[in-house]
Amino acid sequence: MTSTMEQTRPRVADVDPWADWSDEDLLLEYRAGGDREAFEELVHRYERELYNYLRHYLGDAEMAEDAFQAAFLQVHLKCEQFEPGRRVRPWLYTVATNQAIDARRRNRRHRMVSLDRRSIGNGDEEEAGCLVELLDGQDAGPADRVEADEQREGVRKAVDDLPDSLRQVLLLVYFQGLRYREAADVLDIPVGTVKSRLHAAIRRLEHSLTPSPIPGHG
Repeated sequence: MTSTMEQTRPRVADVDPWADWSDEDLLLEYRAGGDREAFEELVHRYERELYNYLRHYLGDAEMAEDAFQAAFLQVHLKCEQFEPGRRVRPWLYTVATNQAIDARRRNRRHRMVSLDRRSIGNGDEEEAGCLVELLDGQDAGPADRVEADEQREGVRKAVDDLPDSLRQVLLLVYFQGLRYREAADVLDIPVGTVKSRLHAAIRRLEHSLTPSPIPGHG
């Protein structure tokens, strides 16, 4: 008969061998010895977060999936270029962003989707208000359903129409929640440039989303 102690004792197989490993350690382990499990653990940690980012960026689920796969193929091919002491997360976003840019060049027919949702650190999504609320700086009042849908579509189009340099910063900082320094590392630009581009993006969106006055009738 199995004892109570034997029944409750955790099995070794139930313990995650990578739980205490940092992202940097995982990548360096894969680079040093080609440990496939270390690579798979890194993919698992970032698959939802990076996919959500690419889905926002590209506005297409199939393109986002292709870009995600291409990004980690590049991680595999270029892991030797990863410098010890550098952080993995901004580097992964750099690789993913480059793949998204390539995908957009290959397919210019794209659309932004779900821009009234933000991705949080663990890759899940939660309602966080649409971008219009950020621009207004206050909660929106009750609105008719049709009017709300039109407003969201206007935000999507306004963001999609931004120059790539401004849209990249907006997606990384606002929707993905990266810090200014992380976004600067991803885009290889100074922190001050990140701040100025984010400011410029918000100003452009404010201008685009402000209704034009209706001319009077004489």
